[in-house]
Amino acid sequence: MELKPGNVVTLKSGGHALTVVEVNEDAVACLWMGGEGDLFRETLPLAVLELVEAEESDDEESEDDEEDDEDEPRKKTA
Repeated sequence: MELKPGNVVTLKSGGHALTVVEVNEDAVACLWMGGEGDLFRETLPLAVLELVEAEESDDEESEDDEEDDEDEPRKKTA
């Protein structure tokens, strides 16, 4: 897995989303925001992390739904 600063990762065991700050040979420095708004930084072994796949935002889903509606023929109402 090739990581670069700015990637979002998580522990393979679960937990908060972490932002990659720095990548070394076998370790990755990550930042994350705690529940109380505290900022944490920790260097973790590459082996315990997995890349988080980007999810489609609600706005993008709404636009897609609207486009789908335009493709369908309109029903006549009495």
